[in-house]
Amino acid sequence: MAETRNGEADRLVVTDRTRLRRMRENGRPYRAELDKVLAAGFLCHLGVVVDGAPMVVPTVYGATGDTLYLHGSVASRSLAADPGATVCVTVTHVDSLVLARSVFEHSVNYRCAMVYGTPRVVTDPEEKLEGLRVLSEQAAPGQWDYARRPNRKELAATTLLALSLDEASVKVSAGPPEDGEGPDAELGLWAGELPLLATWGTPVADPVLPVNVPLPAHIAARVGRTDRLGASG
Repeated sequence: MAETRNGEADRLVVTDRTRLRRMRENGRPYRAELDKVLAAGFLCHLGVVVDGAPMVVPTVYGATGDTLYLHGSVASRSLAADPGATVCVTVTHVDSLVLARSVFEHSVNYRCAMVYGTPRVVTDPEEKLEGLRVLSEQAAPGQWDYARRPNRKELAATTLLALSLDEASVKVSAGPPEDGEGPDAELGLWAGELPLLATWGTPVADPVLPVNVPLPAHIAARVGRTDRLGASG
């Protein structure tokens, strides 16, 4: 949920769970910052409690409006037993390693969002279909209209979770090492940032694909791009 405070629109509401206790200067308490972090990827880590033990499950997601759609999978087992359970979803993008003159000052530049809440299992057929479209388009824009869509049997076998974006926090770490003006600057050692860029490579066709099936334009257009995963481009 966003609020207006002191003329600052779209500010994320701070709760006890989302309050930053370390490195508060890296906080980005605005909904626009949350949207940017979510839009930059499609893989999250969903923290749940299954059979009394914590479990962190990597899964795909899709964000739209005030809702985060998640592929249910293992998490749905826990929610069936405890429909009021709170989960934590984390999305992290690593942008670079910060290599300092001393090991102590080494760090990582990143963009990270955490979303807390009680998800609901999507049962309405129309919403489930729309949620799956959002999830699919988040990962591979254009693929939903290209591939065959789920039939009723496939929809029934698929678990989709919907989580509100009302309770979330965002942290961003950026910049060079912080020991450039300290005693270690006299060591004569190289220091700086080592960027991490994830680039979409050349598509590899299914071995049994007929040679006359062309590569779709929406997939070809992503080759060499870094607009998802890692630093945005």
